[in-house]
Amino acid sequence: MSKRETILIVDDVDINRIMLAEIFRDNYEIVEASGGGEAISVLNSGENIAAVLLDLLMPDVNGLEVLKDMNRSGKIKHIPVFLITAADSQEMLMEGYNLGAIDVIIKPFMAQFLKCRISSVIELYAYRNELESIVQAQVRQLNDFMRSTTEVLATAIEFRDCESGEHVKRICALTDELLTEVSSLYPEYYLSREDIDKIVTSAVLHDVGKIAIPDSILNKPGRLTAEEFEIMKEHTVKGCDLLSRIPNVMDAKVFKYAYDICKHHHERWDGRGYPDGLKGDDVSIWAQVVAVADVYDALTSPRVYKKAFSHQKAVDMIFNEECGVFNPKVLTAFQNIVDGWDKKEENAE
Repeated sequence: MSKRETILIVDDVDINRIMLAEIFRDNYEIVEASGGGEAISVLNSGENIAAVLLDLLMPDVNGLEVLKDMNRSGKIKHIPVFLITAADSQEMLMEGYNLGAIDVIIKPFMAQFLKCRISSVIELYAYRNELESIVQAQVRQLNDFMRSTTEVLATAIEFRDCESGEHVKRICALTDELLTEVSSLYPEYYLSREDIDKIVTSAVLHDVGKIAIPDSILNKPGRLTAEEFEIMKEHTVKGCDLLSRIPNVMDAKVFKYAYDICKHHHERWDGRGYPDGLKGDDVSIWAQVVAVADVYDALTSPRVYKKAFSHQKAVDMIFNEECGVFNPKVLTAFQNIVDGWDKKEENAE
């Protein structure tokens, strides 16, 4: 036998709780709270509540405070709340509605009417919550598929570029760490965890345009000529051309981030980058961060045209502007991360 759903009845008047409990006891488990504070404790205890019958006028913690707490925790989206009131306070009722309550129970109670109305809403919410869970699971599966596909594509490009395929993974790891630090230090650059995750996924495709660059240039062991470098620079716009052919396959935000990063990860803070010569914060913060991650990994990795530089040499070159000029705030965040690496290395020794 499946467990019955639970209704939370919140009222400081004992007789009101008893009457409502009797109405629903045959079909639901009942949990009672004699005040708002107790109700909040029940709601935050992990108890699976199907609906809340909530008195508005209670001493100490009133019904509006309970609703505010449910908004803060996100529970108001999944648990229907019915306001219990005998008072004709339009202002308080409207505030209750604005906080997410869906209906009003007027005293005295009409048993059969309440049974039908509240049971119908509980069923509706249960169906909606189940449907939302199914959709979220499908979105996760789609995102996993998209992430795997982009990683395979990016790795294939890295192999063509005579890389081990680890370059992409290192870029993503450093982008994640650096964006998190920048977001923490500077409110103007704040990004949610969800957005950072999408940007990290997008960073996988930063060099996708290299697939259109001839092998003779891509894998040339010596310095490129001026003409060859102009062709190499085209990988930024060619990557965007490729991405623009597949926007419907990707999450909208991931596509936006990927397109921007692909095109602008070689722009520089002083406007001397390419392809558009953007300056300062005309370059998005995610493209700026990927630019630093890309340069650091390129310096510390062996390439057909050079040996790998040491960690410290690479850091010095970045701060000495030997690889272009970067946002000072991004470099501060980068320095914090580097200091963290140094401490980890000391502890490991």
